[in-house]
Amino acid sequence: MGADNWVVYLLRCVDDSLYCGITNDLEKRLLKHNSGKGAKYTRSRLPLVLVGVSSEMTRSEALKLEYRLKKTSAADKKGVLERLNPD
Repeated sequence: MGADNWVVYLLRCVDDSLYCGITNDLEKRLLKHNSGKGAKYTRSRLPLVLVGVSSEMTRSEALKLEYRLKKTSAADKKGVLERLNPD
């Protein structure tokens, strides 16, 4: 994944809540989250499990999708990413 290839990801926290974020280096970002040095929200909700990742897009597209997902109900978030990333 290069600097221009961003993804939106969903993490399931230990309290069963979902965290949504964007990155251009998913592996590095997941390590940071699970080490307790990621987002403030996730620090007290470890361990975290990756439950969804979008396909690669521009940073602008990723920010727009993240904003849209954060306004979506928890039950619908994973479905949104699955529709964007069909196998």
